[in-house]
Amino acid sequence: MRDIFVFAIVFAFLPLALFRTPVGILLWNWIGFMNPHRLGWGPAFHFKFGVLIGGVTLLSFLFSRDKKMIPITPLVFALFLFVLWMFVTTYFALIPEDAGNQLSKVFKIQLFIFMALSVMQGKKYINQLLIVLTLSVAYFGVKGGIFTILNGGSFLVLGPKGSQIEDNNTLALALIMVVPMLVYLSKYTNNKWLKWLLIASCFLCGFSILGSQSRGALLAASAMILFLMMKSQKKLLMAGILILFIPVLVNFMPSHWFERMNTIQTYEEDASAMGRINAWHFAYNLAKDRPFVGGGFETFRPGLFQRYAPVPDDYHDAHSIYFEALGEQGFVGLFLFLSIIGLTWTTSKKTQKLAKKHSDLKWAQDLAAMIQVSLIGYIVGGTFLGVAYFDLFYSLVAILILTHHEVKKNLGLQVSAAQLSNNPVLLTRGQHVTN
Repeated sequence: MRDIFVFAIVFAFLPLALFRTPVGILLWNWIGFMNPHRLGWGPAFHFKFGVLIGGVTLLSFLFSRDKKMIPITPLVFALFLFVLWMFVTTYFALIPEDAGNQLSKVFKIQLFIFMALSVMQGKKYINQLLIVLTLSVAYFGVKGGIFTILNGGSFLVLGPKGSQIEDNNTLALALIMVVPMLVYLSKYTNNKWLKWLLIASCFLCGFSILGSQSRGALLAASAMILFLMMKSQKKLLMAGILILFIPVLVNFMPSHWFERMNTIQTYEEDASAMGRINAWHFAYNLAKDRPFVGGGFETFRPGLFQRYAPVPDDYHDAHSIYFEALGEQGFVGLFLFLSIIGLTWTTSKKTQKLAKKHSDLKWAQDLAAMIQVSLIGYIVGGTFLGVAYFDLFYSLVAILILTHHEVKKNLGLQVSAAQLSNNPVLLTRGQHVTN
């Protein structure tokens, strides 16, 4: 039944996607983030929905007569350079075949990011993209939260098999990043029941994050909550809610959860933590040997650990967005990656500042602020998780770019209209209000 449901939805929307590129973008994001085909056990599980939807959407984009213009900003430029640099490092990769395969996956994600920047402009499309992205991930937070409550937190919460968020750590980070988006959507939902449903989803995602038993997620969630309190205009109210809610969440978890979380303080005695540190030294040593291009994609391999790691036999994945970028893309790639993070932060602040004094742009101010909160979760949680190419992060970056562009466009229209009203002579010259 689940397989039939997924097939029915995809093939019902594919004809629309062929003639309307935004539909294809939304369908691609739904399949990419929710992975509904991975929830079945029949032919849909292994069906190449992404390839099919991607091909149709790309055809639609190439042959569409709609105006296509990507906003040109420093953040877009940094993102473009980072993608371009990936091709350079792949050319010089230490494991060429595997690096090429990974580049293909990452490039598909980035291609759709740039397509979204081109065709998803305007408040309507921004909200549609945000809703699809948020609810697709939050589904697993709600499901995992209920699972955690029913089982007393005794079992790990995992994502859909074969997806980017399959393991407990990545799922927890994804949920941390979408909780601020749920808060935003609840604020701008007129339906009372839907508002409470979104708020309830936030709490269930909280249970799911704890149920993942991810230590990195606990640190990321703590940092995000602290930042959210600092940014909130109702600090006392929020503090009161957290004081009531957090003890309920934490005291619900079993004793072995506390034992695992306590290892954060004694990381020197934890083999997993020391293995991560060994992997970070590996990335730094490799980057020192190949400072410009690093090792290319898929560098964290046992054979190379024998050459660059302090403890050669203690092989681990990157377990850090920063050391993953450093080891695979070199110091140049790390600089570009950090530039994207820094420019995302400054773009959020600029968007909030521009929209602050305009009531009709309050939505943009709040959305930019919530993306900033999500960014805190990513940069803290990513310290202990190798998700430098995580599509959720880049999708939120794209939404922020689109939001910033929409604010500037609206303010430009307001300025042009004001100039026009103050200069009636322009009307007699056949001048028009422009962007």
